[in-house]
Amino acid sequence: MAHQTAPSATTALAPAGAWAVVPPLGNLDAYITAVNRLPLLTQEEEQRYARQLREDGNVEAAGRLVLSHLRLVVSISRQYLGYGLPHGDLIQEGNVGLMKAVKRFDPDQGVRLVSYAMHWIKAEIHEYILKNWRMVKVATTKAQRKLFFNLRSMKQGFKADALDADTHRETLSEREIDIVAEQLNVKREEVMEMETRLSGGDVLLDPSPSDDGEQAFGPIAYLADNGHEPTAMLESRQRDQLATTGIATALDSLDPRSRRIVEQRWLNVNDDGSGGMTLHELAAEYGVSAERIRQIEVAAMKKMKKALAEYA
Repeated sequence: MAHQTAPSATTALAPAGAWAVVPPLGNLDAYITAVNRLPLLTQEEEQRYARQLREDGNVEAAGRLVLSHLRLVVSISRQYLGYGLPHGDLIQEGNVGLMKAVKRFDPDQGVRLVSYAMHWIKAEIHEYILKNWRMVKVATTKAQRKLFFNLRSMKQGFKADALDADTHRETLSEREIDIVAEQLNVKREEVMEMETRLSGGDVLLDPSPSDDGEQAFGPIAYLADNGHEPTAMLESRQRDQLATTGIATALDSLDPRSRRIVEQRWLNVNDDGSGGMTLHELAAEYGVSAERIRQIEVAAMKKMKKALAEYA
């Protein structure tokens, strides 16, 4: 960790003097030591700087607000080290959230910046983790994101209990799944699906050849082509036969008038849905009411369905 590049997104806002102590480059330990030495603001100072930023766009005031809360970002980022992502990157993303919070902070709302910024910092870190923890996204909706972060935390608690009981399990038990589902107000199936996503890793579908030139076999070699699956092929062939020979056989079972009505109503239709004759047009042609044409059409369709069933 000592060789990671320290975050430096906020150093451009550093005012001169005692505040300009955050190293723009260097190892992570030096960065953390530097931000922990920065003085905290009193509530009066925080209010004054926030108003200067809000009313006058004072960049130096923004820098003082940001720098005095960098230690908060470091503290929050430590909570997410278990995701296997670089600590420096987590801090950098948290700093982005902190700057967003400073920009939107309203000093007249009666809350301290530390309480307001905490949500922005966590939100930015969450977004970074979800984008980079897996090549394939594990959570896309708001509910899935909540389940993702809470499930990992609760699993750690379950693992601690299991160690105390001298048992070793990687997956949740049925009872633990019920507990998670009840506490997070989600379905058991959602908990089980998210646990599967968390426990699985990224696997190359089509891996590159090895160094000795041998072709490596990946999951893509075992994926089935549903288009050539025997049952699917038979069903497709049957549908094609019903759509051609079957329809023709069903039409042959109708009298000439019923057949013409069905063809004009259902078969003479363009791709855009236009074409075909209306009930009133057919009624005028045969000298009957539109309702009578509809009755003939319904009876003809029933007869065709019966003929198709016998054909199949």
